[in-house]
Order: sequence, then C-alpha cells, then structure tokens
Amino acid sequence: MANITIYHKPTCTTCRQAVQMLKDSGKPFAAINYYEQTFTKGQLKSLLKKAGLSPKDVLRTKEDIYKELGLAKKSLSDDELLDLMMKHPDLIQRPIVEKGEKAILARPAESIKQLL
Repeated sequence: MANITIYHKPTCTTCRQAVQMLKDSGKPFAAINYYEQTFTKGQLKSLLKKAGLSPKDVLRTKEDIYKELGLAKKSLSDDELLDLMMKHPDLIQRPIVEKGEKAILARPAESIKQLL
C-alpha cells in the first residue's frame, strides 16, 4: 500500500481539515509543512504532473505577493512560475496530497477521500 503525504501550511484552515481527515481515516501519513521543508523545483513539478495540473492551475491569485509581483499582467512560462513558487510558497494552492503515483489538490478537503 502506498504511503500518503500531505504538503500543507499548518495555519491554513483547509490544510487543518485535510490533516484531520487523514488522522480520522486511521491510515498512516506524513505531514510536511512546505514552508519549513521547501519543495525543490523537480519535486513540485513531479507532484503537479501526478495531479494532472499545471503551475497556473495551483497559482494562488488572491495572495498579496501575486498582486505585488503583478502576475495578473504577466504571461509567464511554467518554468518561470515554478521558480516564483520556489521563492514565494504563498503562491502555491494547498494542501497537496500524494499517494503513490497519484496526487490531488485537496480543495475542498473532502476531496482527499478519493485517495483513501
């Protein structure tokens, strides 16, 4: 059975709900605060590929840093977006949950059920 890993921000309400759902499931999982244990570009790229998502799909457009960088007015490549996400983790939608060769953006938190 594949291990489950949740990449989250502990202060995020949706992340806390998702972690609680994993605890309630009784299945073993690893919780990684990606603000402390940052993604590598390759790791984030791999996670997004497993989820069938592009960097644009997980871009948090309501964050202050998104507005400060003027990203709404820029047309950036996936690689450029990934570089910005490495530098500014607030730009990444969360939580991302991985199990084996599958990953999902667990928004809403209940979507985790498809991996359990």
